[in-house]
Amino acid sequence: MPQHPSEGTRRERPTVVLAWAARALADAGVPSARVEAEILAAYVLAVPRGRLALADGFTDEQRARFEALVTRRARREPLQHLTGSAGFRHLELAVGPGVFVPRPETELLAGWGVERAAERVADGVTPVVVDLCSGSGAIALAVAQEVPTARVVAVERAPAALAWLRRNAATRAAAGDRPIEVLPADVTAPDLLADLLAELVGRVDVLLCNPPYVPLAVVVPPEVAGHDPAEAVFGGDDGLTVIRPVLRRAAALLRPGGALGVEHDDTHGASVPDLLAADGRYTAITAHHDLAGRSRFATAFRRTDHRRPATSDTWQTGSS
Repeated sequence: MPQHPSEGTRRERPTVVLAWAARALADAGVPSARVEAEILAAYVLAVPRGRLALADGFTDEQRARFEALVTRRARREPLQHLTGSAGFRHLELAVGPGVFVPRPETELLAGWGVERAAERVADGVTPVVVDLCSGSGAIALAVAQEVPTARVVAVERAPAALAWLRRNAATRAAAGDRPIEVLPADVTAPDLLADLLAELVGRVDVLLCNPPYVPLAVVVPPEVAGHDPAEAVFGGDDGLTVIRPVLRRAAALLRPGGALGVEHDDTHGASVPDLLAADGRYTAITAHHDLAGRSRFATAFRRTDHRRPATSDTWQTGSS
């Protein structure tokens, strides 16, 4: 008679193994240790996390593999590097060494961009969306999936990140999402608009950017310090070295009335909106907070006239 899959092989129920893993991760200072232990267990057992209680349990080989992953995580290797993927909105993106791991906070910026692009679709327009400092392609690919008629252009400089971006773009295109365009370029380069992005000047409906923005003096978690590329994390002494040219490039790329969204450090809640106001080419400048109440991104729209904003027309605080 055929055996049940769990028969004939000694398996260890997940409960005891998970308790050990959660303790090991908590002792190492890993936030949400129990959750991460369950994610790693589900990854090793190839079952959804919500089905762990019903899983057959670990074979000796799986137990050894799980312990090895827990040990690496306890050394503060990013969870996403261990599983090879990061969730972002409705996507699972391939990530690993050489590319910044997308954070849940950035989903808010991407969602704002999706809404703006969808509004253009509702107006009968095929929107042009540009994602600067694209990294893994998280923002660009989310927009392409959720606004399938949009033309989406992702711009990234770093060769290692470009490899991950192209891989994710190919995967999503094979899954049926509208293909995005990937451009290798430095958003701070003076000739950017006269070269690769020349044909988009004055034509972009939505421009989104999650640039490197952490001030150099800030101490970041071990997962970031040891594994995220420094060039994707730090934005100079004040964290604004990349943001300043991004705001200038965006003003040239956006059509009149076009929308801009840029993520920033939680210490930049006033400085980035102030930079937008000082530029003079933006209106409806709004500061947004993440779900923890921290300043997270700023949005604005390209002016449709040529006047400088009045003092009362600078910026406001948003609710998201």
